Amino acid sequence: MIVTVTPNPSLDRTYEVPSLERGDVIRATGERVDPGGKGVNVSRAVAAAGRRTVAVLPLGGAPGALVAELLDAQGIEVARVPVAGATRSNIALAEADGVLTKINAPGPELSPAEQELLLETVREQSGDADWIACCGSLPRGLTPSWYADLVARAHAAGARIALDTSGPALLSALRERPDVVKPNAEELAEAVGRNLSTVGDALKAAEELRARGAGAVLASLGADGQLLVDAEGAWFADARVDVVRSNVGAGDASLAGFLIAGGSGPRALASAVAHGAAAVRLPGSVMPTPADLAPAAVTVATEVPTDRELTEPVS
Repeated sequence: MIVTVTPNPSLDRTYEVPSLERGDVIRATGERVDPGGKGVNVSRAVAAAGRRTVAVLPLGGAPGALVAELLDAQGIEVARVPVAGATRSNIALAEADGVLTKINAPGPELSPAEQELLLETVREQSGDADWIACCGSLPRGLTPSWYADLVARAHAAGARIALDTSGPALLSALRERPDVVKPNAEELAEAVGRNLSTVGDALKAAEELRARGAGAVLASLGADGQLLVDAEGAWFADARVDVVRSNVGAGDASLAGFLIAGGSGPRALASAVAHGAAAVRLPGSVMPTPADLAPAAVTVATEVPTDRELTEPVS
């Protein structure tokens, strides 16, 4: 069973549009409303794979009630933490050529009592969990050290932690030695404070995060593939994707695939890449089912191609 924690969940509206022209009236060709937030997406992907998951969420107002209703319809258990502020609503505009424009609201501010209740709810849910996936940005009111506190409490309860966040929250949490961290290329570059131009640059950055406390680093390099670095070594994997429909939630699907497959080693990396590649072929933030996966299209290399230049270098 996989528990997910999303401190700043959302109600996500995705509109498919031919193209964006500033100042014009644009007619959408498709529309979706989904429960959102990185941890929510991980739970949705886990549930789509037929596995049990519990989503720990601070929810408030009508948007929060709709998030819980949508998750319940998908067979996802919700451990709801009531908050006074309304859950945020986000908008994504997906163009026909695959370009995505997102407008993310800040979300409610959590009081000290609500913050403590959220931590306590995670502790209560951690007893039967194989993994706890802590994902996304922190809402107003939570300091960057909040994830570090969560990791410490979860470890004290004997749970394994996968952390997908960025900036000061990621750096602060490293001191509590999360079992897995999952940065994308931009987050990895930000964490080490330097540019990434090659896969080798990403490998060195991942090794630096391990030296700071991460047990393993699962780094998403976008269209270039994914990199896994842990105590046993390093692996690189990629999969060809001919048509990208939407990359919303693709990284979350990858993390779900990684954890579903055990959360360590090249087999889990291959599962992560297969789930991420399937997700970008689907509309909005739809999570892939086993029928959407193409595991034979994934290539895993034990020798990391350090000289390969990144399609989109990060500066």
